[in-house]
Amino acid sequence: MHSLQTVVDLSRWQFAATALYHFLFVPLTLGLSFLLAAMETVYVTTGRKIYKDMALFWGKLFAINFALGVATGLTMEFQFGTNWSQYSRFVGDVFGAPLAIEGLMAFFLESTFVGLMFFGWDRMSRGKHLLVTYMVALGSNLSALWILVANGFMQSPREAVFNPVTMRLELTSFADLIFSGDAQAKFVHTSIAGYVTAAMFVAGISGWYMLRNRHMELAKRSFRMAALFGVFASIGVISLGDALGFIDGGAQPAKLVAMEAMWKTRTPPAGFNVIAFPSQKQQRNLYEIQIPKLLTPLVTRTMDTVIPGADEVENQAMVRMKDGIPAVLALKTLSADPTNQPALAQFKAHEQDMGYALLLKRYAPDLRAATPADYQRAARAVIPNVAVIFWSFRVMVLAGFSMLFYLGVAAYCSLNNRVQDRRWLLKLAPWLIPAPFIACEAGWLVAEMGRQPWTVYGVLPTWMSVSTHSVGYLVFSLTGFVLIYSAFIVVEAYLMLKFIRKGPDEGRLAAPLH
Repeated sequence: MHSLQTVVDLSRWQFAATALYHFLFVPLTLGLSFLLAAMETVYVTTGRKIYKDMALFWGKLFAINFALGVATGLTMEFQFGTNWSQYSRFVGDVFGAPLAIEGLMAFFLESTFVGLMFFGWDRMSRGKHLLVTYMVALGSNLSALWILVANGFMQSPREAVFNPVTMRLELTSFADLIFSGDAQAKFVHTSIAGYVTAAMFVAGISGWYMLRNRHMELAKRSFRMAALFGVFASIGVISLGDALGFIDGGAQPAKLVAMEAMWKTRTPPAGFNVIAFPSQKQQRNLYEIQIPKLLTPLVTRTMDTVIPGADEVENQAMVRMKDGIPAVLALKTLSADPTNQPALAQFKAHEQDMGYALLLKRYAPDLRAATPADYQRAARAVIPNVAVIFWSFRVMVLAGFSMLFYLGVAAYCSLNNRVQDRRWLLKLAPWLIPAPFIACEAGWLVAEMGRQPWTVYGVLPTWMSVSTHSVGYLVFSLTGFVLIYSAFIVVEAYLMLKFIRKGPDEGRLAAPLH
């Protein structure tokens, strides 16, 4: 039993490590591709050479980030078959389609056009090259769309049914899978977060140039475009984040419990915990600072809706575990005799709660002999790691509002041609470059750790999703991935700093500026 838990934990750590490393590259690719397209659009429409210089210089940095993003992303998809084979078997009919389309987007559309964008400046007309740049931006963002469609299904699985004969989930509507509220909100939120990341990246480097009186014309115009681009993106990412929280609050009450460290169901309107130090073991906050009556309208858009706390979520989970046991027992009968109609009818009557019974099976292998203590342990497992999710959420929100404030001030000063006189603003810019990356990583933790203990929420528990690897194998592969991906980060930092220090006058990847 302990060995299985170790395999689950190590498999999760490996996927988390590779995903967090990879996600350092993705947001900048998503945002910088459209910012490059905007710069080139101004060049094509006005003919002003400075905007071509901007597109070429920032394109070099985009190329470095893009290449390493592809390298770190390749292993992500293979892990579904290596470390999560039971998950892949269970949801392959649903998960395979968006994953295959993402591969086509990434390796055919995106990668084909990115070569033309880098090396086609002297081989195509301005209009055709601009079209290629937009295709790279579109391909990058569409690639993210299909990943987030697949992830949206894991968060809110409403577009598939479980076949008790094949023991697999089967897709019922591809259109519903694509246009699910969770998938679309996540896609827009993630994409716009990438635009904020690119804005802070360009503004930070441009501010650094202006402080040293280098490449002033390019730096001032880049800073202005980044600030304006970033202001609108920041407003969008905060608005979409609020919408996504509203969706997740209804679909995943346990995640909402963790985000707000709400152990007890409160009489509405509930207060909002600004600061809290949660104790998972004691199921209470050791210390908290609360704004009264704020949480309910934020989450429900009403003043009288009850938001379930951990106590209510756990009670509901125990009820669903008991109701799901007949479905799991019926599956055992159907595996031996798929034509058994009484067993099929029993399964159909209880299939909505099957996942909760499978979760209980982790603590009571013989479900019919499950004790109250088994039920309580399984119910407590429904609540994810509250401290990590609570603070990750607040780090993300704080970073988002801080960047909105900075970019708003930066845009105002830039539009009034005062930015070069505001040295404090320029000095702050490079230090804020990590802020969007930290916010994106924190958001990923909220989304993915908040889904635990499920790989497919309410349907497939994480403990049942892993492959049957040895602990030694997982330790070896996890160590290898961490070392390799750390090397990628070092390479990215070295190349980025090298080309930033050189500036736009040296080391071009594309055609000479003429």
